[in-house]
Amino acid sequence: MSILDALNPAQRQAAEIISGPLLILAGAGSGKTRVLTYRIASLVNEKGVAPWRILAVTFTNKAAGEMRERIENLVGSLAAEIWIGTFHSVCVRFLRYEAEAFGLDANFSIYDEDDRRAVIRRVLEAHNIDERELTPRSVIGQISQAKNSMLDPLEFSRQAGEAPNRRQIADLYTAYETELRRNNAFDFDDLLIEVVRQFDRHPEILQKYQQRFEHLLIDEYQDTNKPQYLLCRQLSTHHRNICVVGDDDQSIYQFRGADIRNILDFERDYADAHIVRL
Repeated sequence: MSILDALNPAQRQAAEIISGPLLILAGAGSGKTRVLTYRIASLVNEKGVAPWRILAVTFTNKAAGEMRERIENLVGSLAAEIWIGTFHSVCVRFLRYEAEAFGLDANFSIYDEDDRRAVIRRVLEAHNIDERELTPRSVIGQISQAKNSMLDPLEFSRQAGEAPNRRQIADLYTAYETELRRNNAFDFDDLLIEVVRQFDRHPEILQKYQQRFEHLLIDEYQDTNKPQYLLCRQLSTHHRNICVVGDDDQSIYQFRGADIRNILDFERDYADAHIVRL
């Protein structure tokens, strides 16, 4: 008797494909979280995969907590060895674990929205810009958009050209980043892009995690932005056992730079991918 006997035929098919790229297309109420948790439980209990070789990523702390609780109910204490978390929490672990290799201070602070707004207000004041002329919210939004497009201040400045508004934001972006680094701080966008950039700069560190994580599972893949997409590509290159779940008709995080093309083009990125629709 298999643990997968509890699944319906489509769910079981998705859970049984354990080798190579897999795209699971799942609408609301189709049991996608159930498939992911049973898939992980099967890998650990029936396929003999070491739990520490599994990385499962989702978007919210609530979803990650629910996934961990369900897996604990299926595999017991072994669930503690599985990396389960949001993209941001997983990236924080990478940055703190590898801080010395990356040339970072492991005690960095993480700025929330209030912290970001406070920094931007100081930057605006230093540039003699009235908040009624250019609001902190607008500046933060444009900087966040640049970061989610993997544009650092220098590249953003290059692309700004001679457009006055873009030149102004480029200057503020540069000053904002200088302020963050001075305070040994990252904002939430930085947590993603810093890991991607550091992995590019330190291929030996990336290789360690590529070899470690034999199975990579991503929930709500339709909501991934460019840094998240690149991180998934980086980590899945070695074993290529990447399983992504998403709804190709829905994307709720477009304001964070989510790119629906990431799920629509999965078969382009992984020509040998299996496709299962729940």
